[in-house]
Amino acid sequence: MILPPSTPRFLALLFLLPVIPLLGPLPKKLKNPPSAHGILLDRYGKELTHFPREDYFRHQPVSLQEVPVHLIKATLAAEDKRFFDHPGIDYLASARALYKNTSRNHITSGASTITQQLIKISTPKEKRTPGKKLSEIMLARRLETRWSKDQILTAYLNRLDYGSHRQGCAEAARYFFKKPLADLSLAESALLAALPQAPSRLNPRRNPQAALKRRNWILDRLTFEFDYPSSKIEIAKSEPLQLANPKTKNPIPHLSNRFSEGARLSIDSELQRKTHAILGEELSKLDQKNVQHGALVVIENATGEILAFHGSSDFESSNGGQVNGALSLRSAGSTLKPFTYALAFQNQGLYPGTIIADIPTDYQTEEGLDAPKNFDRRHHGPVSIRNALGSSLNVSAMRMLNQLGGPEPLHTLLNKLDVKLSLEAAEYGLGLTIGNAEVSLLSLTNAYATIARLGEHFPPSLIHQSETNSIYPLTPEACFLITDILSDNQARAGAFGNDSILRLPFRCAVKTGTSSDFRDNWCLGFTSHFTVGVWVGNFDNTPMAGISGVTGAGPIFHRTMLALHQEHAPAFPSPPHSLVRISVDERTGHYFPTLPKKGTPYHKRELCPKDRLPLPVSNQDYHPDKRALLSLDYAEWFQSDDNIKSRAFALSDSRPITSLSLKFLAPLPGATYYLDPELPGNTDQLKLGANLKNVIWTSDTLNIIRGEATLTPGIHQLQLTHPETQQTILCEFTVEEL
Repeated sequence: MILPPSTPRFLALLFLLPVIPLLGPLPKKLKNPPSAHGILLDRYGKELTHFPREDYFRHQPVSLQEVPVHLIKATLAAEDKRFFDHPGIDYLASARALYKNTSRNHITSGASTITQQLIKISTPKEKRTPGKKLSEIMLARRLETRWSKDQILTAYLNRLDYGSHRQGCAEAARYFFKKPLADLSLAESALLAALPQAPSRLNPRRNPQAALKRRNWILDRLTFEFDYPSSKIEIAKSEPLQLANPKTKNPIPHLSNRFSEGARLSIDSELQRKTHAILGEELSKLDQKNVQHGALVVIENATGEILAFHGSSDFESSNGGQVNGALSLRSAGSTLKPFTYALAFQNQGLYPGTIIADIPTDYQTEEGLDAPKNFDRRHHGPVSIRNALGSSLNVSAMRMLNQLGGPEPLHTLLNKLDVKLSLEAAEYGLGLTIGNAEVSLLSLTNAYATIARLGEHFPPSLIHQSETNSIYPLTPEACFLITDILSDNQARAGAFGNDSILRLPFRCAVKTGTSSDFRDNWCLGFTSHFTVGVWVGNFDNTPMAGISGVTGAGPIFHRTMLALHQEHAPAFPSPPHSLVRISVDERTGHYFPTLPKKGTPYHKRELCPKDRLPLPVSNQDYHPDKRALLSLDYAEWFQSDDNIKSRAFALSDSRPITSLSLKFLAPLPGATYYLDPELPGNTDQLKLGANLKNVIWTSDTLNIIRGEATLTPGIHQLQLTHPETQQTILCEFTVEEL
């Protein structure tokens, strides 16, 4: 047998090591443990997502006490069975390796101890030479005199490369098994112990058979080296390879890049997961209605912290998945009406029982006359603020904003609430209250949270336990009156029915909104603890097929509220002490100073500030037949087909009907009507309307049956005749297809 020329010198140095002075520094890298990859934590300290280090590795530091005994023994069995007995060099293993390698003239066996391997992975990579090997041996010996065995083993298990850019056993357990170390089985521990020998070749995802072979070899070694029962080992060897899906979705993809590593966010990871599922499931049900996208925000009212945030339902989708719908500006629809009425309560001393006129009204704009319409294309005459807001009537809302002095007060309030508008108030006009402005879901949801907090406003926060400053742009009284209306199922029954998706098994304030041509729909609402905002639509701004806030965003809102209150008892804001309940006549809004007799018609209990009571009822409010009197402002509506309240109301003026001028209510002269072929139902049918009853409709271009015209594209002329007053007027309007 011929030994390599350097072997005698190497052997001499090897066995002289115990007496070589153990002086000099240790590798600098040993003094600094590997840095952890960046992580973002949820409000409870759970990991939300993580980022690789600059070297693309991911690492979670771990103490030796956190490493299970199975993994420690499996690692020792695989790498260094006499670790706790040798001084850094296993002389017996070195001699055996030397014999095998020299007898076969090539390397077939290694003898590096865990201490030597730790030195190796803590020093710069260089070509393997006898000198390099000797240096590692000396440093290993030196390390053994400076560090305890537990320190060395801890550093080793934290620095090992387990493949797939995973450093350390804790990160390897998370990546391969989605488990903390404490939950690893014996077989899983043996598999992890197998990987550092050849992380790429033994990668269990790419080469499962090689990984299993190495795992089972280590399991057998446990029997010989650590007296594991053979029955236990055989059970472990029969355990199939069950690896976790490596492609875990980031639960906060729209937020990850906004924060530095280590930040503790306000997000509740479990709620984030639940609401993501709700959003995706409900949107999938609307696929046939050309609904592609949605966004959702949940705010904790007391702190303003954002508990759930979804900019889209699928971040990885090539169809706009990366668009952040929670921050995108979209048409507000009817969602701003509550703030108009809050100003009416705060600035004008009105209350939910105040009567406003939902009657045909023209407004002069830069484009000409604007005559707003309600969703049902009807006018409802005298309505209380409660019913006007509950049923989301457009005409009433615009009249109220006009009564407040125009759009400026609402514009100012929204800016105070951080609902930043891009245009000046005059450019929006009165249409601001019915949704011609663009707002973001996040800012709008937080504005609703301000109402839930009874007027206390502060910015929403994505950082847990952050400090903030409050302002009070709305009074508690105004906010609670709005809250009371939005939680009144009866108030919205006229528009949405008694058992709509907006009804929950607990008291909850809620408001929907739908923009023109069904391009956006919203559902926002709150309880004492939480405010939820949902937007549904299409990022490319194409219209949905007749999907409103009730049918689109509503189900998502409903399920989210139920999920929130599975573990939190539902609660509702308490009314300020400055509010009292009074008895009123719901036709006039005037109050009864003394409680009326039981069964009194139109008697209603209503909330009102105790220092701003409405006028008391008076005989002047009523016709001799007990009907409530209406001013002449209602004359046209009173004579129209929209009036279904003749038994409750009478006009205060007895002038003959011949003094009233005949007018078109629908269609409006010069108006343009759009037909959407994708919308369901009879959207080509227009119910004709005039301010007087018993009229005759005629047209050479329209088919008219029982007061309804079938619309076709083109320019149409319509003749309206009232035989009793012998008035005839003409109207020209246009119909176009989208």
